Amino acid sequence: MKRRTMLSTSLAALGTSACGYHVAGKADLMPKEIHSIGIPAFANPTTRYKLTEKLPIAISREFMARAKYQILPDANGADAVLQGSIANVLAFPTVFDPTSGRAAGVQMQVLLGVTLTQTAGNKVLYTNPGLNFRQTYEISTDPLAYFDESAPAFDRLSRDVASAVVTAILENF
Repeated sequence: MKRRTMLSTSLAALGTSACGYHVAGKADLMPKEIHSIGIPAFANPTTRYKLTEKLPIAISREFMARAKYQILPDANGADAVLQGSIANVLAFPTVFDPTSGRAAGVQMQVLLGVTLTQTAGNKVLYTNPGLNFRQTYEISTDPLAYFDESAPAFDRLSRDVASAVVTAILENF
């Protein structure tokens, strides 16, 4: 009986180990001929110009942390190019201070699109024109203690975008 239990446990373990599952965030389904990725500044018609720099830097860091690609600041000499475009940046109050009636919390929303293209043959490897990310931050209602939290919120948002984009590209979702 004990031997039968060990045998069925071994067979079950063997069966699940070959089923194709993998730990999320560890796969790399990119073509093997891709060794370098160019990530130029994103197109940005909005007034939030810092996102043009922050997003490519965050995505570059995420690629370097999770894969072994050479990351270049532009398309020159790259096997693939990741181009991005920020469509809109919205910010609107979400919480109001009941005493003063002023906004105490803000939610910002960034709408963007990205496309990864293999330079040889101009083949699109990944595209998502409708990415939508949100980040909230607080605003001090005391004018003397005011600190602009929007910059750290944009940093957090950039890391969220980078993680989602790199995961989607590497795991081909």
